[in-house]
Amino acid sequence: MTIEEELKGRFRNDYHKGLINLTYTARQLSYEFFQSLKSHNITEQQYNVLRILRGFRSEAPLCIGFIKERMLDKDSDVSRIIDRLYEKELVSREENPTDRRLKTIEITEKGLGLLDRLFDCEKKADTLLNNLSDNEISELNALLDKIRG
Repeated sequence: MTIEEELKGRFRNDYHKGLINLTYTARQLSYEFFQSLKSHNITEQQYNVLRILRGFRSEAPLCIGFIKERMLDKDSDVSRIIDRLYEKELVSREENPTDRRLKTIEITEKGLGLLDRLFDCEKKADTLLNNLSDNEISELNALLDKIRG
């Protein structure tokens, strides 16, 4: 189905259509996954932080600045996200003894367990692009990289 049929609308030009199509498609693809995050009482940003902490465990403990540089949403308040994850016992944090403003963060076993439970949801999300061939998915990734410049 075309984006015009899906939204029952028209666009100023192909660039406008492309932007709306990209936004709409991204939201549609991620909706189901984000619903599963809600069912586990976790937000998209909290999930992103946990994934970063798991991915860089060999370099742990990590500081908030390191995490912020790798966030999908660059406007996230990482300190507050860490606070919420700490309350849920999904991360541990320690103050730097020489500079109390600096905190080091690590994912806990409970946090790793949650990511393990969410793995089936991740795999299901991967299948949303199954209608693309390997070459098409590579091309899509290259085009998205090109859009960001």
